[in-house]
Amino acid sequence: MKTYTAPQLKKRINTWLWLFIIFLVLSGVTAFPIETELSFLSAHSSALPLELQNWITHIYDAVKNTSQQYPQLSYGTDWLAFAHLVIATAFIGPLKDPVRNIWVIRFGMIACVMIFPLAFIAGPIRHIPFYWQLIDCSFGVLGLLPLYLCYKHIKQLENLTAN
Repeated sequence: MKTYTAPQLKKRINTWLWLFIIFLVLSGVTAFPIETELSFLSAHSSALPLELQNWITHIYDAVKNTSQQYPQLSYGTDWLAFAHLVIATAFIGPLKDPVRNIWVIRFGMIACVMIFPLAFIAGPIRHIPFYWQLIDCSFGVLGLLPLYLCYKHIKQLENLTAN
């Protein structure tokens, strides 16, 4: 295992945290214009496999029709987006004091792992194709990687500063 100085560890932690925060915010903000995004994706999905094109069009039609008849249901995705933004703010603590706020990193790692049972339990109930459940699970994997690296570096920083 490579040895880093405290400033190097803090820089690495901050880099991974900012990457995680940015992607968490982006994934949240993109939930606001979901109908517009699905419209664009549906219109420009010809390079994708036919099954995926059909799925995207099906979902777009469902969102569009639901939004026209029951616009208040879109409020749920607004809250989903808001939740992403709120969770992202929790990671400001580890930016300021990573050792003291390592619990936030643990919380994030647990949340990333919890994506798997949600996808594999709720997915079939909601008639989500298996390949899409795997795409959803990829967010857990992609979130877990930078958080694990942060956790590892924070433990190194903790050991370094305790001596």
